Amino acid sequence: MRSSSARAWQELLALLCSVWLWVGAAQRTGPTPTAQSQGPKLKFRLAGYPRKHNEGRIEVFYNEEWGTICDDDFTLANAHVLCRHLGFVAATGWAHSAKYGKGVGRVWLDNVNCGGSEKSIADCKSRGWGNSDCSHEEDAGVICKDERIPGYVDSNVIEAEQNQVEELRLRPVVSAARKRLPVTEGVVEVRYKEGWAQICDEGWNPKNSRVVCGMMGFPAEKKANRNFYKLYLERQQLSYRLHSVACTGNEVHISMCPFEFYKGNATAACKGGMPAVVSCMPGPLFATGSSPKKQQQRQQQQGQQRVRLKGGAKAGEGRVEVLKNSEWGTVCDDRWNLLTASVVCRELGFGSAKEALTGARMGQGMGPIHMNEVQCTGSEKSLWSCPYKNITAEDCKHSEDAGVRCNIPYMGYETTIRLSGGRSRFEGRVEVALGTGSSGGPTWGLICGDGWGTLEAMVACRQLGLGFANHGLQETWYWDASNVTEMVLSGVRCAGHEMALSHCQHHGNSLNCKRTGTRFAAGVICSETASDLLLHAPLVQETAYIEDRPLHMLYCAAEENCLSSTARNANWPYGHRRLLRFSSQIHNNGRADFRPKAGRHSWVWHECHRHYHSMDIFTHYDLLTPNGTKVAEGHKASFCLEDTECQEDVAKRYECANFGEQGITVGCWDLYRHDIDCQWIDITDVRPGNYILQVVINPNYEVAESDFTNNAMKCNCKYDGHRIWVHNCHIGDAFSEEANKRFEQYPGQLNNQIV
Repeated sequence: MRSSSARAWQELLALLCSVWLWVGAAQRTGPTPTAQSQGPKLKFRLAGYPRKHNEGRIEVFYNEEWGTICDDDFTLANAHVLCRHLGFVAATGWAHSAKYGKGVGRVWLDNVNCGGSEKSIADCKSRGWGNSDCSHEEDAGVICKDERIPGYVDSNVIEAEQNQVEELRLRPVVSAARKRLPVTEGVVEVRYKEGWAQICDEGWNPKNSRVVCGMMGFPAEKKANRNFYKLYLERQQLSYRLHSVACTGNEVHISMCPFEFYKGNATAACKGGMPAVVSCMPGPLFATGSSPKKQQQRQQQQGQQRVRLKGGAKAGEGRVEVLKNSEWGTVCDDRWNLLTASVVCRELGFGSAKEALTGARMGQGMGPIHMNEVQCTGSEKSLWSCPYKNITAEDCKHSEDAGVRCNIPYMGYETTIRLSGGRSRFEGRVEVALGTGSSGGPTWGLICGDGWGTLEAMVACRQLGLGFANHGLQETWYWDASNVTEMVLSGVRCAGHEMALSHCQHHGNSLNCKRTGTRFAAGVICSETASDLLLHAPLVQETAYIEDRPLHMLYCAAEENCLSSTARNANWPYGHRRLLRFSSQIHNNGRADFRPKAGRHSWVWHECHRHYHSMDIFTHYDLLTPNGTKVAEGHKASFCLEDTECQEDVAKRYECANFGEQGITVGCWDLYRHDIDCQWIDITDVRPGNYILQVVINPNYEVAESDFTNNAMKCNCKYDGHRIWVHNCHIGDAFSEEANKRFEQYPGQLNNQIV
């Protein structure tokens, strides 16, 4: 009896254990972590195109099969874990929407949620192995820091797709062409092992050349002198790697074209041909022998096109904006891809697209969104030639503005400038390269800090590939000393759009520096992001009116120089001043908060108005004649930069009360109402007539922005001596002749009469 009872207990315990094990197994396929030791050994690799050795589509080998990871809920923490699997110390970024091309096979993981410190991706939460609702259009990629884990053995990394071409170059053969940049013509070579190999040109056609030129940063190809190269190359030892390349001409990378590899000994290959040779046509910004003045003219011509890039730190990148009905607007990122982005890039004189950016990665625009679901084939001459949908109110927001990063030619600008003494690679004293020294390398010298400011610093940071400028410094005594002590360049004056300091004005060989010595050398602090202020133009138009304000109410305004110079001769406190008043709403649409240059310790207290000024001049207000002559002016100090209102998903960060921090958060705006002091132009001495009202934010470039060209707003005004009409307010460039003709017809509304 006892034995049968014991047997029953044993059966019951076995049943309970089997249930517990089944539940445990079920849990391991759910969102809870699964230790790698409990499952099969995982392997990882980077795949896709175009990419470098430390980036790509992340693929994982699980259950004897390679597969991908979905980008749903993907984070930088996930990328950190995966990059460590690959032998890199950390991740610097990640990519979504199959940026490196679509994978094949299973999507092994979805909704991965790592903390960042896990030893294995299997320790992170997910939906479980093989449990995904994603397609390969959502394959995730990672960008790893190019630094290996000390002692790392590369046994866990299997490089994917050995039949892909990752790196390509044009090798010039003429001695003069080797020294000249950009290289527009040469033998096409692909990276192979530790060297370079050629492509057999049997069947090579202009479509292949177009793809190669696009990769090199050029918008188009031209015919090369094949016979000249044939004579030269017959005397060279060649090593062929590819043949039978058959591009359609619309690919953004040669890896996307059909081709074949030579196998075994390739030295005797390509008997019926020779190495492929390509000649490219550079865009306007990169034409050989292009002077800075010509570059500026070409940039202005580009500005007259119907497509432009805004908000990028370098040439060839930015938010895509298009001109429709005389108004600039943005493009929604729905179905935005590399083919469409490449049409934009080539239209603007660059090569094919490196990246098709979504989610307002280059900052949010303002105004209308003109295009949605643009679908180019890649052969179009203009974005406007591609099929697209018009926007309805619920379709898109500016948080979905599309952007691009284009391939641009290598110009070597970064080799002629460097930073020294700073605490990080993003800051330091600016040193420029001179002629060759005794050691064979360049000699270096300093730039005089006199007159050095934000615009010059923007060019230096761009030239170095370090993004935007946070500050342009005229004194750098607090940074570590350098063995470079000679001042070699002075009088540097940049417009801000130049690609190198050598394109800016300067004194040349005649040095003229008031304050010499390394402590007065020019310096920069660079940043990957910057603010971008824009004025809400319609509000100015809606709120403008005239007020005759008694002099006895203007003592504080006079103290802050907010009245015209003739006010000093008025019969104080009797009489009045005639003021053109309006509200201004200033948005920060950039990628960094707008902060005053001066810290709180140096803000100036104004007793009369009882507030601090964080910037002496934050805004200029001018009344101009149609030919640009100034007839009245005003200015506004930033006595309170704060977040008046913000977008729905953005929290306010800056508030002036109680001596609080001042600034404008990304996605917020600061409102200066029409009824506060100095929010006006004194027009007491202005005669009736037609004028232009101009408002310029951050006029002295005290604070760096990603785009200064949108800091000005101009409106047409009609003043009859008693009333004023303000209309046709636009951001940026001056009005066209057609707009000035329309202005004569009083199309604007009649604003409030004199108060």
